[in-house]
Amino acid sequence: MQNSFPLQKLQNIKTPFYYYDMELLERTLKQLREHSQQHGFVVHYAIKSNANLRVLEMIRSFGLGVDCVSGFEVQRALDAGFAPSGIVFAGVGKADWEIELGLDNDIACFNVESIPELEIINELAAKKGKHAHVALRINPNVNAKTHHYITTGLKENKFGINQWDLDKVVGVLKKLQHVSFEGIHFHIGSQITDLSSFKDLCVRVNEIQEWFIQQQLYPRVINVGGGLGIDYEDPDQHPIPDFENYFKVFKEGLTLRDDQEVHFELGRSITGQAGSLVTRVLYIKEGVKTKFAIVDGGMTELIRPALYQAYHKIENISSAAPEEKYDVVGPICESSDSFGKAVSLPKTSRGDLIVLRSAGAYGEVMASQYNLRSLPGSVYSDKL
Repeated sequence: MQNSFPLQKLQNIKTPFYYYDMELLERTLKQLREHSQQHGFVVHYAIKSNANLRVLEMIRSFGLGVDCVSGFEVQRALDAGFAPSGIVFAGVGKADWEIELGLDNDIACFNVESIPELEIINELAAKKGKHAHVALRINPNVNAKTHHYITTGLKENKFGINQWDLDKVVGVLKKLQHVSFEGIHFHIGSQITDLSSFKDLCVRVNEIQEWFIQQQLYPRVINVGGGLGIDYEDPDQHPIPDFENYFKVFKEGLTLRDDQEVHFELGRSITGQAGSLVTRVLYIKEGVKTKFAIVDGGMTELIRPALYQAYHKIENISSAAPEEKYDVVGPICESSDSFGKAVSLPKTSRGDLIVLRSAGAYGEVMASQYNLRSLPGSVYSDKL
């Protein structure tokens, strides 16, 4: 909504930059905490979605743990003040130094994706005289019904251990002296809006955990990952995801023992709607079928449209004139550097501020310096 952005305070700030609505982030975290704690669920924030330190500071204040997929993310979590006991470390390609960083800081758990990784963690832990807590990430072959680039739970994906390899993995695990089995881990994909995918996951989790118990391996932790989507089409209508029904799916669908914990790794659903990319119009150029609104932000600041053909709602917060259609494009020397085609905007002029909504997840954190551009700055609603 145009009036939700403080135009007068934003218009003199150097563009492009990320604008964070810290009040919305706080409301989102309050609802997340309310609905997760109602069922005794444990939530780790997926730091890969947004690693901005001010954002992390607020997330930490709500008592969340952190889900990391690199040693750099583990270090960022530690630097941001998260307790190592709340840090879990996933990822299909952990380097030795990354594993050692986790071991040295006694993080809560490594989510392990292969036998070779399991053996290396055991070897490195043995050298340090430590025990590593591990969960086995299992590929449940559940269709997340989302973009194929962000689907991770099908048998053809690189992630996780396929179910036909579990006998072999468990055989290796039982022989290792410096790893302790903590639980089982799943993650089927991202930007999932059809809750039936999570119901399907629950069915598979129940089957797999029963198999583990039959093998005399008791999964104290059932980590179901994340993936809950947000409304990119109408962020004002749905600024906060439906955490209540999301968690209800797992409460009703999982068959649990009294001492088991259910863990989640949510990212986009926490930060996605709280962030926007603000960019400025450089030129209006006449095209063959439409006009081009050429802005000073591009795929270097927000790569999702170029990488995933993702939609972000685009608004001109400087103009209230009648609408015209524009192709909103960036300055990068790539034809894919486009945010939207034939976008209806108020009549747009040089200097107008354009806002790309729902960019608080996989926006700033994926920014690059291609074309030797500077990384975007950050502006916070509570610091203006």
